[in-house]
This record gives sequence, structure tokens and C-alpha cells, in this order.
Amino acid sequence: MSLTETSTLMAEYITLAHRQFIVAENLSLRLPPGKVTAIVGPNGCGKSTLLNGLARIHALRDGSVLLDGKDIHRLPSKEVARKLALLPQDNTAPEGLTVADLVRFGRQPHQGWMAQWSKEDQQAFDQAIQAADVAELAGRALDTLSGGQRQRAWIAMAVAQQTPLLLLDEPTSALDLGHQIEVFELIRALSGQGKTIAMVVHDLASACRYADHMVAMKNGTIIEEGAPAEIVSPELVQELYGVSCDLIHDPATGSPLLVNVRRNR
Repeated sequence: MSLTETSTLMAEYITLAHRQFIVAENLSLRLPPGKVTAIVGPNGCGKSTLLNGLARIHALRDGSVLLDGKDIHRLPSKEVARKLALLPQDNTAPEGLTVADLVRFGRQPHQGWMAQWSKEDQQAFDQAIQAADVAELAGRALDTLSGGQRQRAWIAMAVAQQTPLLLLDEPTSALDLGHQIEVFELIRALSGQGKTIAMVVHDLASACRYADHMVAMKNGTIIEEGAPAEIVSPELVQELYGVSCDLIHDPATGSPLLVNVRRNR
């Protein structure tokens, strides 16, 4: 599965709110093309809201999101769906829907009015279920699966969409350690094929290891941005999470590692 198309996504001075409550204000962000960006920060800081704002799921109070230089809110839905796939944190599907049905749904943006299943659709389907390790579950109904199995099925659907941009909200939630690593390695492989990926990640260690670029948020603002090795420090960890730590670097990857993590007294 190779990607030849590239797309750019950026936010310019956006403000996001839930009713009258401002969640994030005056944020500007550009996703580095072909790279993995991890959005990190404490609970309630606006990470998921920012991701949904980038995907035009959450309406903007102010500012603009530009997809390939055009206001994303002025583009046809199908055009956006061919360029950008979103895996939200909370997914729901009709009762009885199988894994195969769900993954096939990811091909809708690429189909015409007759909705005929093409050779390209089948190839994308096969690659997606193999990549997300759900081939053996293809005939199973989603409501019969474990939380981790369902999560991998949703990831397969997003992969089948074959968009140059992929936004993932906590893609490894409900997954055991082995499948967490599989998903993160899949994300790295997709990035290696040219896909631009942004993901909300709670585990700072995983964000450091698997992301090229990091956006650190607190109280609805971006307080640091850059390569993990350049911006992650004991001071940043203290500011984000209110804990103390020491910092070393992974001898194999060079990514920052937090050790001796402790609560402040």
C-alpha cells in the first residue's frame, strides 16, 4: 500500500468551545507532512477537541482550518473524506455489523454513485485487515468482540480509507501491550509510506518513541512544540502533569525516557 498523494493540514488562530465554555483559544498548528505528530497533555486540556476541530467534527468559534490551503468547512464532504480519515475516541456501529462490513465502509469516499466494489477496493480492504490484524475476525459482529479487538477493527476501517491524512484519538485505548506496539508500529509504517498522522496519546513514553513531532497542551493552549528529543524535559513533565522525574535517552532509538517518576509532595 503506497501513497503518492500528499495533503497539508493546518489551523490558524482557532478557538474551540463547548457551548459557552472555551476549551482552546487562539491555537495555530501545522502538521508536518509525512510525519507522525503526537498531541500530549493532561486530561481535559483540549487534545481531543483540537483533533476534532482539525477534522471539522467540532465547529470553530473563530479562526480557520486549511486543508491543502482551502477552508475545510467550505469543501464538499466527499472531497474531505478522500483526504482525511478520523478515528474518534468513542465509536458506535449498528448492532450486528461485522468487522468486514465496517472495513468496507472505509471505501465509501472512493466509490461512485453505483457503489460498485472494485479491484482497488478489494486490495485496500485486504491490506487494511492484514495491517490491523483482524483478518480472522472479519466475519464476526463487532458487538461480540473485546474492546481491543473492536479498536483494531476501527483502525482497519481508517486504514482502508487510504487517505493521505489520518487523525487518531487515543488509537491504543483498550489494547494490551502487544497490540499497542503493533498499532504504533503500523502508524510508523503508514508514515513511512507518506501518510501524515496526528494522534492523541496519553502515554508520554509512547509519544516520545513513536512520534516525529510533539505538541504539548495545557489548559487549552500549546505550551511546547517540536521533536520529542528537543522539547521533552523534566521541567515540561512537571508543568504538564505535576510530577517530578529524571530523563535519560533510549540507547536504541535516542528517544527520551522518563525514570524515577514521582509525585510532588
